Amino acid sequence: MSELVAFIGVGNMGCPMAENLMKSGKKIKVFDVSKKMTQIAKEKNLEVIEHLNDLITNDVTTVITMLPEGKHSKEVFMGDNGIINKVSKNCLLIDCSTIDIQTSIEIGKKATENGIKMIDAPVSGGVMGAQKATLNIMVGGTKEAFELALPLLKIMGKNIFHAGDLGSGNGAKICNNMSLGIAMIAASESLMLAKRLNIDIKKVHEIMKNASGNSWPISVYPPLPGLIEGTPSNNNYRPGFSAGMMNKDLKLAYDCAKNANAITPLGKMALEIYSKFCEDGNDDKDFSAISKVIGGDAWDYPIDE
Repeated sequence: MSELVAFIGVGNMGCPMAENLMKSGKKIKVFDVSKKMTQIAKEKNLEVIEHLNDLITNDVTTVITMLPEGKHSKEVFMGDNGIINKVSKNCLLIDCSTIDIQTSIEIGKKATENGIKMIDAPVSGGVMGAQKATLNIMVGGTKEAFELALPLLKIMGKNIFHAGDLGSGNGAKICNNMSLGIAMIAASESLMLAKRLNIDIKKVHEIMKNASGNSWPISVYPPLPGLIEGTPSNNNYRPGFSAGMMNKDLKLAYDCAKNANAITPLGKMALEIYSKFCEDGNDDKDFSAISKVIGGDAWDYPIDE
């Protein structure tokens, strides 16, 4: 049987991921509930299927999903017309959504009971990473399922990690993004402190990049404009990775910590800061725009021009 990929969820991240699969020569068809997103997919020459029920046919060999929340993944996989009850036993399921661990395990268990191989494979790297196929992909599932998925994952990402059993991919992603959210706030505080001290921001940034205060937000994704070309801070904070998505991931981390009896005071504080930022209407801005809040009256770069 020739390979055919069905991709569900071609939003800001999913669309370039699907496009990279198409460009690599894979036969692919896609679906999204958003008419705006499907129009963009059509403009990228992706084959769009108008109805989800028509997407899953007997010749589909892999289903990839990129959905907003656990409830969406659960409905798509386990609902009345769920994928698990429609695909063949030889079909591989890859859920790239970032969702709660328990739902991820529940879906994977159902697939396994039906004799279908499945992995959870959330991604990190934002829209730029999806476009350039440099995503970090964290995988949970059996070694056999991981190895089956690896050729496709390598087309969409650069660093592929097998974290462990089903649910481990989402667990690893949640831990990573809790650290990232905290680090972005710390980078914002440090750079804005330098501004209040009347020290040249570019010089402080260069020092931090090469000293012990370095971090991914400092070296790759700085929260202030004028430091690294091509970053959201240099593009009026167009995401990128939105503040709303970071807020969602921090909430997942907080819930996981409670369930695991883990103490995460900085994670909780980061959640409170991002929640307030989103409540104030900034959820569609890049998550690095949190520096606007951190900066206070020391900030003189408007988010909107």
